[in-house]
Parts: sequence; C-alpha cells; structure tokens
Amino acid sequence: MSNSAQDVITAQEIHKIYKLGDVEVHALRGISLNIKHGEFLSIMGSSGSGKSTFMNIIGCLDKPTSGNYVLDTDTVSELENNQLADIRNNKIGFVFQNFNLLSRTNARENVELPMIYNNTPSKERSALAMEALSKVGLKGREHHIPSQLSGGQQQRVAIARAIVNDPSIILADEPTGNLDSNTGQEIMDIFKSLNSQGKTIIMITHEKYIADHAERIIVFKDGLILEEKSNLNN
Repeated sequence: MSNSAQDVITAQEIHKIYKLGDVEVHALRGISLNIKHGEFLSIMGSSGSGKSTFMNIIGCLDKPTSGNYVLDTDTVSELENNQLADIRNNKIGFVFQNFNLLSRTNARENVELPMIYNNTPSKERSALAMEALSKVGLKGREHHIPSQLSGGQQQRVAIARAIVNDPSIILADEPTGNLDSNTGQEIMDIFKSLNSQGKTIIMITHEKYIADHAERIIVFKDGLILEEKSNLNN
C-alpha cells in the first residue's frame, strides 16, 4: 500500500494488544486503511470492535503494538513526544461524545484552550475563538457556561474548539451520541460544511443514519475491517 500524495493517513497492519494481568486482549488485529485528504469517512462497529482504539492511534493519543502509521509524510512511531503533542494541537481537532467542556468556563474561554498551549496572544485568542463560534452558529453565546447551553450548543462549542487552530483533520468519536436526532442532524450539517471547506473528517458512530453522511463507511468487527463501502447517496 503506497502513501500517495493524496493520502493523509496510511495505516498498515496495525495491531494493538492490551495486557490485563495475564490476559492479552487483541483490540486491533491488523488494520490496513488509507484515508485521503478531504475525505469524509465513517467508522462503524459494535462496542469492542476496535474502532475507538483505532481512532486513538490515528489521533496520536496511543501507539500501536505493531504496524506502521504514516500521517502525511511523517512515520508517527519515529516522532518525539513534543512533535506528537504539536500534531494533536495543530493538525488534528478532536470532538467527543461527552463534549469535554470545562464546566465553569464560558464558551469563548473553552474554545480558546488549544491556543493557550500554542502561546497565542490573548487578544488574538479571543478574536479567533469568536470567529470559530460564529462558524458553528453560536455568535452571541460566547459568555454562556456549558450549563446554560443545550447539548447541541455544547457540542457546537466543542467543534469550535476543535477547529480554532485550523487543523486539516477532525476526529469525531460518537459526536451525536448524546443528542436527539434533529440536533444530531444539525451537528452533521456542520461537519459536512467543514468537509466542503477541505477538512478531512473521520467519524466513529454506531448510528447508520449518521454514518450515511460520509463518502465512505468502514465497518469494524473484532479488531478487523469487516466491510468497506462507498456511499453513493452522499
């Protein structure tokens, strides 16, 4: 499998084994997958299928037991911890099911967090955070803390935080899992808009109607790819 100029992610024979006492748990059993720049990909699978483990590896949050992972032109296993941290803060934006917002911090301040790690000046941080909130339809809500926002609005804050450093890749782990279907559809519209602007979207979901927003759907089972299909309806 070659890493063409279009591939942003090349995973080759990725294995992940966890040791629980004397027991070895094979979370991934040799996953090979190429993802192109600007692609919208969904990964489906039941609990324990390995999809979140795979997401953690491609997000540079975890390392495979064996196999090779190339992100753009970087062989990830060769990178130092500070380089991996830089990738996580600038190249990849993360969106999670539980929003992961700071409860006593308002929307703008939550969005500013990734820029603090970049040492972005305070005035610039504020302006960029406001711009990101505007992109997700939350202009005027910047001073609200999470408890004053609906679930859908909290997820919009989380998306604004994910895009504020202008990453090329967005990893979304069950981003609509805590939302009703109408709100979930609104969140998917935001992801589709971001994808139309050239961002690579990789999304884990167990909901078929959510997965169907993607151009390509990968189904995991028992740490392997069970099925791969193009979504011609998209």
